[in-house]
Amino acid sequence: MSNVLNDTDLFEQFIAHAIPDVVVNLVTLIGVTAVLFYLNWKLTLFSLIPIPLVFVSLQVYAKYVRPAFRNRQKVLGDLNALLNDNLSGIREIKAFTRETEEAGRVHTGIENYRKSQLSALKLMATFQPFVEFTSSLGTLVVIYFGGRLALLGTLSVASLVAFFLYLQSLYAPVQNLSAAWEAIQSSLAGADRVADLIAEPHEPQNRHRAEPVTKSVIGEFIFKDVSFAYTPGVPVLENISLTIPAKSVVALVGPTGVGKTTLVSLIPRFYDVSDGSITLDGHDLRDYTLESLRKQVSIVLQDVCLFYGTVRENLLFGRPQAGEAELVAAARAANAHDFIMELSEGYETVIGERGVKLSGGQKQRLSIARAILKDAPILILDEATSSVDTGTELLIQQALERLMQGRTTIIIAHRLSTVRNADQIVVLEDKSIRELGTHEQLIRLKDGLYRKLYSVQRNLEPVNQ
Repeated sequence: MSNVLNDTDLFEQFIAHAIPDVVVNLVTLIGVTAVLFYLNWKLTLFSLIPIPLVFVSLQVYAKYVRPAFRNRQKVLGDLNALLNDNLSGIREIKAFTRETEEAGRVHTGIENYRKSQLSALKLMATFQPFVEFTSSLGTLVVIYFGGRLALLGTLSVASLVAFFLYLQSLYAPVQNLSAAWEAIQSSLAGADRVADLIAEPHEPQNRHRAEPVTKSVIGEFIFKDVSFAYTPGVPVLENISLTIPAKSVVALVGPTGVGKTTLVSLIPRFYDVSDGSITLDGHDLRDYTLESLRKQVSIVLQDVCLFYGTVRENLLFGRPQAGEAELVAAARAANAHDFIMELSEGYETVIGERGVKLSGGQKQRLSIARAILKDAPILILDEATSSVDTGTELLIQQALERLMQGRTTIIIAHRLSTVRNADQIVVLEDKSIRELGTHEQLIRLKDGLYRKLYSVQRNLEPVNQ
């Protein structure tokens, strides 16, 4: 956010002020130099002696001040990040009575920004007097040699006075150019940071000749020798081969950090596979355009993301053209209509940032209603009931069962009791598939990982089924 707001704001100085100042002062400098050459070319050459020194000093100055400006912007970004964390986590700060410590961290951040700003200003304060001093040396040189020429009679006093008057117009643009140079270096420091942001790896792009999904998607996925690494040489998934039949329910289970979320993130192409391929209805995912592929996928996450706005705006987020009857039907199917109508303004109620005015269960049901309204043939559920009470979980589970009907559904589950009825359970461990089967099949495996995880969760001895 600091890159987007603060660093790009420096471009305004560059475009609206620095560039016009440079153009105007360069034109003035050239014009005055021409007039001075017309008055007396010898004195003009003497008066130009300091200018090369000024331009050399500009290069030396840039070498030091630009890193100082860049550091200032970085420290400002760190301060913004700290403030954002504190405002977002204000309840946690109060709950752990960390107000004093966090206020101290903010104070330190402000102090660091003050120091970085002063560091850049000190360089600026040194440079400007140097330019003025160098310009004054030029004036002294002209006074000395111009006075000698006047005494020798080769230059009239009137011409010398006129030359002196124009001389001020020669050095003023030079000083103005040095001031513009400061603004340019500050802007370029911001541009460097924006360039770093732009250089960040992009999300997958459309292949050449990628085509939109035009036919109705059946929903069969085939993972063939799929491997993926966020960092080259450090694989998260290796040689995953899996077939997900159309309109089936598949659950992904396994220890935390094993790659379950990464695996489902490959389906809407939040990332592309490092090796292998994933096909949808027999076509490589990369042969579809990103927009059309993602329209085929609905996602319900554990950490629900609702946007600042009304209930209606959030429900229509995935399908803005839906009608009122469809909207209400989706809310009813998600067991959300009743609590929506109890809100102060019903569907027009503003729910605050990330739905802060709603309970966890209410947010989850809105997320499900949003997915129902989108009506995509592929559904991804990431622990959609893990953070709610039993009564709310029952309502959400009922809504999910309605949502899953007739769709290819992939469930990420830590609570194994919620996936007993899945058509397939995929057990991931050590970057690959360790076990695959139904609940009944996996529970019979004597030394199976799924059997152990299930037994631990039920707090029982290993079951014998």
